[in-house]
Amino acid sequence: MSARTKEILESLQLKHWMRAVENDEVPTAKDPKTNTVIQLPLPLARTDGDGLTFTLSKSGTATWILRYRHGGRARELTIGNYPDIGLSEARKRAREQRAEIDRGGDPASDKRKVKALILQDWSVRELIDDYRKKILVGLGSSTQRSYGRSLIRVESKIGSYLVSKITPVDIVAMIEDVGATWTESSMLLSSTKMLFRHAAGKKIIPTNPCIGIELNAVLGKRPVIRKRLMLSELELRILFAADMRRENALAVRLLLATAVRSDELRNAKWDQFDFENQVWSVPTSKTGPGIQIPLTLPVIGWLQELKLLGFDSVFILPSRAQSRKVKFGGDAPINPNTIGAAIEFWYTEHNPAVRRFTPHDLRSTAKSHMRRLGVPRDITEMCLNHKLAGVEGIYDVHTYFEERRDALTLWVEYLTQIENSLVLS
Repeated sequence: MSARTKEILESLQLKHWMRAVENDEVPTAKDPKTNTVIQLPLPLARTDGDGLTFTLSKSGTATWILRYRHGGRARELTIGNYPDIGLSEARKRAREQRAEIDRGGDPASDKRKVKALILQDWSVRELIDDYRKKILVGLGSSTQRSYGRSLIRVESKIGSYLVSKITPVDIVAMIEDVGATWTESSMLLSSTKMLFRHAAGKKIIPTNPCIGIELNAVLGKRPVIRKRLMLSELELRILFAADMRRENALAVRLLLATAVRSDELRNAKWDQFDFENQVWSVPTSKTGPGIQIPLTLPVIGWLQELKLLGFDSVFILPSRAQSRKVKFGGDAPINPNTIGAAIEFWYTEHNPAVRRFTPHDLRSTAKSHMRRLGVPRDITEMCLNHKLAGVEGIYDVHTYFEERRDALTLWVEYLTQIENSLVLS
């Protein structure tokens, strides 16, 4: 080992440096040549000789590092943090490691190997925790929700298994045992594949056990995707006369009249609505940027009715469950499944002569009826806040606000006629 210039550190000196950083001051030292006090820039690195180095970050984290060469290459070994390891203990540990280096050892490499062996003993549950902290938090909110559901299933089925022992057979058995729908199983496989991609990236496993698994082979051919339906005028009449809780009936009307997504309506707050200018400003949406939605007079009337029913909540559709309010600090929007559950309850209790539909089908109903009423296709797409396809979608930044206002006005007039006819009859 080559000789190094020694700048022997002192315990009192280290304490002063730590105290200076804690007090937002600059650490100082005496210049050995001029004996004058000089300021030490952060991050700080000062050697104690023979490769032992004291480092101090701007945040106040102090660490002992042993720097050496092995096979002609520079190496660094972290001995530990100060003050957990004092100066004398750091020197002792550095001497022990240097003795190993002189015998031809490489302690930094050995430490990495030990860490790798520890990782190989990770359970799938530990891998999931690490994935949530490092990867999942950086994904979109909808992806976090869908992946989160799948990770709960993975943890319940194979959470106790060692990551290094998982095989493709285990993945297939898990998918079959969960017994979810084809679509949910597809999400489960995708999420599991990303989870074990994370494991491969950490070098816990050499290859991803999900690679090569085909859902068609496991569960059979994907079922035919259910087509969105357009409720007929007769079905709309029956729906408008539905015996539902008033908040739910108004929510259905608003979904039809504005063509928004159910999550956009469910999370809407009163401060997003400008009744004077007849505009609803949706801050975010599935397609990215928010959108300003024109409000027609009947829609404003339905919203004002909701305002009376919601009392002092900031949400237009506040939760009615006390447990949910407590969970979210006293005020919260309705559960994501509330509107769909209300529709399903209506079917169960009254068996209406209406084809079974979901809240999302109300968007396709609005779009289809607007097309039937003569609204151009691109305007109906914009009413649904869909991105225009191809080059047009890239360069056309016009919001079509007035065109959308005309289209929604025409559509809501049609819905109002349906509602008024029920009153007259």
